[in-house]
Amino acid sequence: MRDTARLAHERGLANVLVSNGYVNDGPLREIAPLIDAANIDLKGFTPGFYDLVGGDLGTVKRTIEVLAGEPGCHLEVTTLIIPGLNDSEDEIDAAAAWLASLNPGIPYHLTRFFPCHRLQDRPATPPATVRQLAAIARRHLKHVYVGNC
Repeated sequence: MRDTARLAHERGLANVLVSNGYVNDGPLREIAPLIDAANIDLKGFTPGFYDLVGGDLGTVKRTIEVLAGEPGCHLEVTTLIIPGLNDSEDEIDAAAAWLASLNPGIPYHLTRFFPCHRLQDRPATPPATVRQLAAIARRHLKHVYVGNC
């Protein structure tokens, strides 16, 4: 990725990264200056949620921090709102406050979940829930968007 990103920049092309944010610090530091835009999935904002889905919240937060600090990178963050798992007002409030502490201009996307694959036991997220959580996130962030509603 680093090598192709360098080649792309040499040819005047932009590099866009879409990731779950699970990147080791060494490779992240090498590639961050080459990324022009990124969208990172912040799947939840508790270690327990990441224990459930696999991964590590601290690693994802570190990826977001590094990219937010990269002057040439336009960063956006997305959370898929899953009923009963990561849809609490407190969790979204904490996530939005943390993102705002990095940069209140980071666009934050809250998207509606639909049951599929391994999570067919959950209902679709009610659109009203996504909109309410977006209103909470807007207390901290300038650009909050709802999706799949």
